[in-house]
Amino acid sequence: MKQIKSYFEYAIEKKASDLHLVGEELPLVRIFGNLEEVENKKLPVAELKVEILSLLSKDQKDKFEEELELDFSAEVSGTRFRINIHQQEGKIGLAARLVPQVIPSPEALKFSPIMYELPKLYDGLVLVTGPTGSGKSTTVAAMIEMINKDRKAHIVTIEDPVEFVFVDKKSLVEQREVGIDTKSFQEALKRVLRQDPNVIFVGEMRDPETIAATLTAAETGHLVFSTLHTPSAAESVERIIDVFEGYKQKQVLVQLSSVLRAVVSQQLVPTKKGDLVAAREILINTPAVANLIRENKIAQLPSVIQTSLKEGMMTLSNDLLDLVKKGIIDEEVAKKRVGEYGGKTKFA
Repeated sequence: MKQIKSYFEYAIEKKASDLHLVGEELPLVRIFGNLEEVENKKLPVAELKVEILSLLSKDQKDKFEEELELDFSAEVSGTRFRINIHQQEGKIGLAARLVPQVIPSPEALKFSPIMYELPKLYDGLVLVTGPTGSGKSTTVAAMIEMINKDRKAHIVTIEDPVEFVFVDKKSLVEQREVGIDTKSFQEALKRVLRQDPNVIFVGEMRDPETIAATLTAAETGHLVFSTLHTPSAAESVERIIDVFEGYKQKQVLVQLSSVLRAVVSQQLVPTKKGDLVAAREILINTPAVANLIRENKIAQLPSVIQTSLKEGMMTLSNDLLDLVKKGIIDEEVAKKRVGEYGGKTKFA
């Protein structure tokens, strides 16, 4: 097989979002949401393993051999990649996500007016959610960069791995990578409050310990951003609650109702030009929403979003309809996405 660097360079050249290299499979790249073959030769297992392991340090090799899973970041030809290596059917595999060199602007990401207000907050929790590959990290990075440009703040990110690299502007930005700069999200969050931060980014709320520590950080006067792999605002709230058991759920309901500021749930949809654009559902934690969360009436949140557009909330259906009206996406694309998420919006 060719040197592994050439596959990364091909992905860069084609402006792909992802690269997939799996033993005894064809090499693939994802371009505007579609998988395409790099070449018609399957990758030999032994050679692929040697090439992939050449990307790793000794400590990373040891960790992979022990756990058979590894997440890390690397730079190839001036472009950063977020990389996962794994085993499947006894063969090694690699999935690499290209991280844009420049953090996109809010305008480029088509932020709604209320999204411009979220980085101006000084405390509370802002969640950006969506399926894998929906641009959550990019949206959070754009918000953090707004803070970096606009005010003097101490920003601490805890990521696995570090993706976008921030250059200090008005703010001091410290980026900590799990496995290199800290042992885990939980360990980093235990000590981050002693580092005098104003803004904290928790790469992902994966487990009860991380979620509890994230809520506490938001409760103690810090602005906290984080992500979840959930497709809607209501399901995001449910996910946080459901990881806890018994009496702890009531405590978390009260805590979340107090610290939550907004949930931005997004997915990427194909445009008429052949690229991708984010369609979003936005939940703002108004007093009415906080009461529903506190009383665990999560099923009523979609109705509140539908009737609270003046507060900056947005349903996925309405955002898709707006993209259709602006000529950005096709009506059929919008109808399909609304159908997938149970919507009944009429496109006329």
